[in-house]
Amino acid sequence: MVGIVLVSHSAALARGVADLISEIGLTAARAVPAGGTDDGRLGTSADKVATALIAADTGDGVVILADLGSAVVTSRLVVEDSDAEVQIADAPFVEGAVAAAGAAVTGADLAATVAAAEQARTIRKL
Repeated sequence: MVGIVLVSHSAALARGVADLISEIGLTAARAVPAGGTDDGRLGTSADKVATALIAADTGDGVVILADLGSAVVTSRLVVEDSDAEVQIADAPFVEGAVAAAGAAVTGADLAATVAAAEQARTIRKL
């Protein structure tokens, strides 16, 4: 199954999205939070992202969802140094994560899981 890494400036936000994925019934999804800095402040940590990438990777690839600009930059740096098959989705953080989890639990491959996350951009709320 494709793994999911949730990169946020806030540890609580990353954990909250991972909890949401589980609580809406997508408990089989491997959604790993990587939020905040190593010392607990707001920000991002390459070490946390790298550790989450390893935890999320079951051999089918990993999609990364990031909340804001520097989370994307940090994720890109980690991906460059990784041997895993990883893609960063250009998707809204919460909606994209839920869509990716839904695709992953149905057996979608990495490309389809990323596509599901990115299609979440077009879902209207009103």
